[in-house]
Amino acid sequence: MPEVIDDTAVHLTEVDIDLDVQEILLAASQHDQSKLRQLLRAQSMLPDAANVKDTETGFSPLHAAIAACEPDTETVGSNGATTSDSKPSLDAETVKSAVETVKFLLQEGAIWNDLDANNETPGCIARRIGALELYELIVDAGVRAELLLNRLDAYEELSDGDDEEVEAEAEAEAETAPELVDASAEPATETTTTTTTTATPANPEVSNSQYLESRLNISNDRILDADQNGVMMAWESDIMRKSAAALLPTPGLKVLNIGHGMGIVDGFFQEQRPAVHHIVEAHEEVVAEMKRRGWDTKPGVVIHQGRWQDILPDLVASGEMFDAIYYDTFAESYGDFRDFFSEQVIGLLEQEGRWGFFNGMGADRQISYDVYQKVAEMDLFEAGFDVQWEEIAVPKLDGEWEGVRRAYWVVDDYRLPLCKFMD
Repeated sequence: MPEVIDDTAVHLTEVDIDLDVQEILLAASQHDQSKLRQLLRAQSMLPDAANVKDTETGFSPLHAAIAACEPDTETVGSNGATTSDSKPSLDAETVKSAVETVKFLLQEGAIWNDLDANNETPGCIARRIGALELYELIVDAGVRAELLLNRLDAYEELSDGDDEEVEAEAEAEAETAPELVDASAEPATETTTTTTTTATPANPEVSNSQYLESRLNISNDRILDADQNGVMMAWESDIMRKSAAALLPTPGLKVLNIGHGMGIVDGFFQEQRPAVHHIVEAHEEVVAEMKRRGWDTKPGVVIHQGRWQDILPDLVASGEMFDAIYYDTFAESYGDFRDFFSEQVIGLLEQEGRWGFFNGMGADRQISYDVYQKVAEMDLFEAGFDVQWEEIAVPKLDGEWEGVRRAYWVVDDYRLPLCKFMD
């Protein structure tokens, strides 16, 4: 007779955990901070209780607290009939209690950019239902988290002995530290959002070195890498035209562009008739295409083949200075971007000069785009730059993503940055 195994305890444990999760989510949706505090501090079997998930909806406590503010779209009229209200208003008291609950959850370690089953972050829900105060709370939480990660990424803790082994370990940790958040990827764990900081955001799995070694598909309206990631596309042309005009308002100026791509912005720079036009391009296939199109014979154009990290220090050492600088790379991290403007631009830009960059940071989700803008503003200020933003409506891009691995732009408005040294 086969041995009968009693697994009742196991099943009871699973049931108990599920009940604990539901109790936490219910308290969050009811904005019952007292109950939440008791549950989060007492869940010995749920060490990360502030980030538990509902198995069906994917809701975390943050999702639940914010979603509870969504008003009913149906109302009952005086005659008892049910009518649909196309623009229901939020209840002020409910939002007020939600604000306090969200603040508490964030203090308890709730993840600001976690995704539910509908691929929404808590901030996405807040924006969708019009709870702007809650949305700003989540944006600010994202900014704090990303600033902290960026600082940790740049910090290397060395031992008192400063031995080579410890230094090597610190460098390895810095290289593997998570970058800014790509909320379009898998549900995040503690702020692991990743989008490249500039140009068209790369697939999170693609590193800059992989991109530079890959074969490209270059056509008249797009450049794709070997994995069908969009490197640059023709729909960006209006953005590039306005960027070039802002950076080179008069003829006869000196301009430096980092990342040629399809040559869109460089073409508009040429229309502004610069006296000197330097272009740094790292991908050998793009450089070959540039030469095929005669860029190496255009008046004033100097092509530098290689990564800007290798080229720019030599330009600084030789005393080259520019009236305008533009930055549009692919598959680089926010740390690379910060190094660019904090270490290189200050040595290459004339005192009254202007510089800008393709602002594709976090553009696959509105909340990520908003977080990136604030993080960039703070770091630019710290580096000694003032930035002004011009909002530009982006046309509908339906059909643009055919054959592209994923859409790297979904937000409605592009924020064009214009940076100058602070007075």
